[in-house]
Amino acid sequence: MTPQFFAIVLVFAPLIGALIAGLFGRRIGDFASQAITTSLLLLACVLSWILFVQWTWGGLEAFTLKLLPFINIGDFQSAWSIRFDGLSAVMLVVVTSVSALVHVYSWGYMAEDDSKPRFFAYLSLFTFAMLALVTAADFMQLFFGWEGVGLASYLLIGFWFKKPTANAASIKAFVVNRVGDFGFALGIITVFWMFGTIEFAEIFPRVQEFTSVGWEFAGATWHAVDLACALLFIGAMGKSAQFFLHTWLPDAMEGPTPVSALIHAATMVTAGVYMVCLLSPMFEYAPVTKQVVTLVGAITALFAATVGLAQNDIKRVIAYSTCSQLGYMFFAAGIGAYQAAMFHLFTHAFFKALLFLGAGSVIHGMHHEQDMRKMGALWKLLPVTYAVMVIGTLAITGFGIPEVKLGFAGFYSKDMIIEAAFAAGQENGIAYFAYVIGILAAALTAYYSWRLAFMTFHGTAKWADDDHAHDDHAHAHAPAQSESHGASATSDAHDDGHHHAHTPHESPLIMLVPLLLLAVGAIGAGIAFVGPFVGYDQAEFWQGAIYTAPTNHVLEHAHHVPRWVLYSPLVASMLGLAVAFYVYVLREGLGARMAAKEGPIWSFLYNKWFFDELYNATFVRAARGLGDLFWKVGDQKIIDGLGPNGVAAVSAVIGRRTGKLQTGYVYHYAFVMLLGVAGLLAFALAFWPA
Repeated sequence: MTPQFFAIVLVFAPLIGALIAGLFGRRIGDFASQAITTSLLLLACVLSWILFVQWTWGGLEAFTLKLLPFINIGDFQSAWSIRFDGLSAVMLVVVTSVSALVHVYSWGYMAEDDSKPRFFAYLSLFTFAMLALVTAADFMQLFFGWEGVGLASYLLIGFWFKKPTANAASIKAFVVNRVGDFGFALGIITVFWMFGTIEFAEIFPRVQEFTSVGWEFAGATWHAVDLACALLFIGAMGKSAQFFLHTWLPDAMEGPTPVSALIHAATMVTAGVYMVCLLSPMFEYAPVTKQVVTLVGAITALFAATVGLAQNDIKRVIAYSTCSQLGYMFFAAGIGAYQAAMFHLFTHAFFKALLFLGAGSVIHGMHHEQDMRKMGALWKLLPVTYAVMVIGTLAITGFGIPEVKLGFAGFYSKDMIIEAAFAAGQENGIAYFAYVIGILAAALTAYYSWRLAFMTFHGTAKWADDDHAHDDHAHAHAPAQSESHGASATSDAHDDGHHHAHTPHESPLIMLVPLLLLAVGAIGAGIAFVGPFVGYDQAEFWQGAIYTAPTNHVLEHAHHVPRWVLYSPLVASMLGLAVAFYVYVLREGLGARMAAKEGPIWSFLYNKWFFDELYNATFVRAARGLGDLFWKVGDQKIIDGLGPNGVAAVSAVIGRRTGKLQTGYVYHYAFVMLLGVAGLLAFALAFWPA
C-alpha cells in the first residue's frame, strides 16, 4: 500500500466513525459506537506516524492528491485534495495522536454519560475537520476545515446542552470566532483578487511578483500582500484566541475535560499558528503584518500569563496557559522563526494534553470538584496523576540545562523561540520587546503552573473538612449526567439532607494509560525532534514546506546567542518556582490571605483585565440596545402601530360598528329600504330636468 493510500484512509477514517456513531449510535449501542470511533482514530494515528517516520528518515517526498472537484465557478476553481509535506506531516501526527488518546481516555471519563455515541461522534467530526484543514491544497478547503472545527467546537463545548453556562459558552465561542472568520474570508477574497487563484501551489511561487502591487482605498494605497496577510491573521486571532479575540477560550472549559484537551492541545487553537506558517511565502513579504503578529503574540503571552496567576478553577488556569503559549508561537512566526513556532506547537500538544487530561483525572478523583482551593494533599491518593502532572509542569515551564542541552520537551521549543526573538531583536525593536516579554512570561508560567501543582497535590487537605458534598457514583450520577441537567461541575449534592465528604481516588487504568503515553511525549518529544525541526538540518526536514526569504537568518543566528541569553529562561522559571514554593508550601495560606484582601492588582487579574465587562458594556449592550430599538420602536410602534394596531385596528372598529346594523329584523330592513326609496325620489325630484 502506498503513502497516498495511507493519507486517504487516515483523513477519512474519523469521518466514517463520526457518521456511524452519529447516525446509528442509538441502534448499535454505546460500546459499538465507542469501539468504532476509537479504532478508526487509532488506525489514523498509526498511519500518521508511519508517514511521519517515512518523511523524517525514509526519504518520502511531498505529494498532492486531487480527489474530487469542490467548487468550480469561472476562475474560482477548488478541488478536494490531500496535500502532504513537512507541515502537514507534523500536524497529522499531532492531531491524530492527541485525538486517539482523548478517545481512549473518554471511555473512562464519560463512562456514566447517557450520550456517549453523540460525544464520540462529535470528537471524530472535530478530528476530521482538522485533518481536512491541515491537508488542504487551497484556501477553499482550508476554509472548510476552518469552519468545520468551529462547528465541532460549538457542539462539544455545549455538549451538556441542558446546562445554561455550557450553552452560553458555546454561543460565545461561535460568535467570537465569526468575528475573526469574517477577516479570514476577506483575506481569501483579497488573495483571489490578487492572484486569480486560491491554490497554494500556484500562489506561493508568484508572491514576489505582487510585492509592489497596491490597493487604492479611502484615499490611500495599501500594500496588497500586507493587506491580505493582515486579514488572514485576524482569522488566526479568533481561532487561536489571541488578544482581543481571546475571551471565548476560558469559557470553553464548560465542555467535558477531554474536549478541553482536544481543543487546546491539538486542534482548533493551533489552526491559526499552522495557517501563518503554511502561508510563510506570503508573510515573508508582508513586513508590517509580521510586526503586528509579533506584537499581538507577545502581548497575548503576557496577558494570559498574568490572568492565570489569579484563577482558582484548575481547568481555567491551564486554559490561560494555552492562550499564553500560543502567544509564544505567534511571535516566533512574526519574527520569521516559523520552524520554532511549529516545533513549539508540536511539543506543546503533548504536555498540554497531558495537563488537561491530568486535571480531568484530578476532577474525576475529587468527585467533579474543579476549585483548587478545595483540594490539597492529593499526591499520596493520586500518585500516578501527581507524577504525570509534575512531568507536564516541568515540560511547560521549560526545565532543562542549556549547557548540556538536556531537558523536558518545552525546554527545547520555548527556549528556541526566546533565543530567536533575541537574535531578531538586534535589528528589530518589536522582536526585542517579544524577547523581554518571553522571559517575563516564562517566570509567570512557572509561578502559576507550580501554584496549580502545590495547591492541588501539596499542603493540607481542604477536601477533608469541606462541608460541600459531591456527586458520587453511589448516587448513580456522573459529571456528565449531573451537569447535563443544569448543575454546576462544583455544585453541591445532597443525600437525605446530610452532607458527605468523599475520599479522593485514583482514576481507572483506561484513563491513566493515555496520561502515561503523553508523559513520554512531554519528556522526549523535544530531544528527539529538535534536530529535524530547528537544527542545522532543518531544511532537509521541511523541504520547502516553510519558506524563509534570503534575508531571513533569524534561526541561524538563534544558535549563536550569548550564554546569558541561554540561561535567562531557566533563571526566570526557577524564580517563578521559588516564589510559588514560598507562597503555597512554606507559607501555606499566604496566597489565600493575599486574595482575600481583594486588592486592585488581584481584582484586575482575577477579573481577566475586565475584558468580559468591557465587551459586555460596549458590544453586547450596544447590540442589545440596537435590537431593542428595532423591536420596541421599529416593530412595535411603527410596524405594529401602523399595521395591526393602526389601520387594521381602525378597520376592525369600523367593521364592528357597521356590523351592528345587521340586526336580522325584517321591519328594520323594510324601514331602511323605504328610506332608500325616499332618498332616490328626493334625488330625482331635485335633479330631474324640467
